[in-house]
Order: sequence, then structure tokens, then C-alpha cells
Amino acid sequence: METAGGHQWVAQRIPDDSYAVVSNQLSIQEVDFEDPENFMFKADLKQFVVMHHLNPNPTSFNFRNIFGLNDLSDEYYNTPRVWEGQRILNPEITQSPVSHDLPFIRKASRLIQIEDVQQILSSHYEGTPYNPVGTGSEAEKHRFRPISLPATQESHILQIKPNQPIEVGGIHWLAMGVAAQSVYVPFFAGMSETPEMYHHGAKVYTADSAYWVFKLASVLTDAHYKEFVKELNTTRSKVNVQMRNQLHDFEQRALELSDTTALEELLNQAGNEISATAIQAFQALSANLITKSTDLSPLYYQHNEEL
Repeated sequence: METAGGHQWVAQRIPDDSYAVVSNQLSIQEVDFEDPENFMFKADLKQFVVMHHLNPNPTSFNFRNIFGLNDLSDEYYNTPRVWEGQRILNPEITQSPVSHDLPFIRKASRLIQIEDVQQILSSHYEGTPYNPVGTGSEAEKHRFRPISLPATQESHILQIKPNQPIEVGGIHWLAMGVAAQSVYVPFFAGMSETPEMYHHGAKVYTADSAYWVFKLASVLTDAHYKEFVKELNTTRSKVNVQMRNQLHDFEQRALELSDTTALEELLNQAGNEISATAIQAFQALSANLITKSTDLSPLYYQHNEEL
């Protein structure tokens, strides 16, 4: 669903075999007013557009073109992020990152996995000249706003497995801090308590906050990016494998339970244990990065043993 000026709105159904990547801009294109199965809209939407002469192409009704800005800010702030998501899910299609005609809905070239969504939300244009820490020119590296930014507080993925009870089949994947430098921790929908370290968080760093555990590793890596990014990504990869194994184990155990109290307790246990895997790994990573950072000070002096 998207809203436009004058309290106008339209909603379009995304087919089960398709996807949409949406940034901070209007995305819906052609509206079919004769297709109630796939479109909903304000009753006077068409009349409003005609009355105020808003449609630049009266032979069609492209919601994006009628109400969207399509200005320069879209070309460096919004459209490239849509392009990046579609590039990841449809790498065989060549498109321009500044095109105003990127389709709202596409069919992926493969089945979309959780890892694909995580990659999109963690993206900073890896594998392109636009990667801020890549090999492009300075102009290219800073041309577009990445999806994952240092200012990101948290990133979420909501997964529903239709063949399982919602308590088990509903999974909330939560990455605290910068998605590109964090991990998505899975929590079952049927849990009733969140881990203690997720209760804490403020603008000032505290060691008892899950957010600051992940953010600290990110800040330490940024200070010496070339030296530390490999270790960060190695930790992320290992933790992701461990968490997926834990998730599978708890899922199988949960599906065997019929008692609701026992199920709730097990899913609470899952949240505590899986999040602890990530938190402890990142705490160890930060400790190691702090130790290594002592040798990277600009005041460091290499003693000549021959003197």
C-alpha cells in the first residue's frame, strides 16, 4: 500500500512467486481499476487525478509517475537501492542504478532464501564500483546511498512458514547495529520472554546491551577496516552456521511438543541460547580487536633490537 498527496492511496497484491524491493519512494506503477483481486484504491482516486490534471500520460494510470517525485535525490538515494536488491535476486538482468523505470514487481531467478534477504539488507554494493570500501573511484564509491549504513540501529526480517504452527513457523530475524557488520539472530514467534541483554540499550555505550555488543565490534572494525574486516566476516560466517544449526534443532524439538507451556519454555530457551551464541562470539571478537588495535596506534614505536 502506498499513499500520495490529497489522502490518495493504492494497494497492489504481490504474487506469491514474485518480490518487490521498495525504498523511500513511490513504487507502484500501472493501476488496473478493473482488477479488485490485485488492486485496492481510494474510491475517488481516478477522479482526483483527472480533476487536478496530474497524469502526464492520460492513456495509462502509472501511480509512480503521477504522484512520485522522480527527482535527482531518487537517483542517488532511492533508486540505486532498488536496483541493488533486484541485481542480487536477478543477476542475469542488466539495468541502470539511476533508471526511473525499474519494475515494482519481479520474479526472482531462483527461490528466495533468508540469506538472500539478509544479503540485500546488509548490502553496500559489494561487487560493484559503488562499494564505499571497494575498488571504484572516489566519485563512484560515494555516488549512491547504500542499503546498510553506519547509522542503522537495527534491521528486521519477518519469516512465516505456512506449513508450521505460527509459534514455530513465525521467525523474527533481528540484526542489531549495522547489518553489514552484524548477524541476524532468529527468534521464534511463540517465545514469551526476550533475552536479558535485549532489554538494555541507550545512546551511551554499556556492556550489558546486545545492541552495543554488536555495535562495538563494528566501530572497532571501522577504525582499522582493512586489517579487521576479514576477521569480522569470518566471525559472522561461523556464527550464522552455528545459529542455523541451533534453529533447526529447536524447530524439530518444538514441532514434537503438544503442551503449550512446554512449547513456550522451549522457545524461550531457544531465544536465550541462540542469541548467546552470537553475543558471546562478538564479545570475543571485540576483545581480540581491542588487543590487536594496540599495535596500530600512530604513536606505536618499533624497537630496533640491533641497537
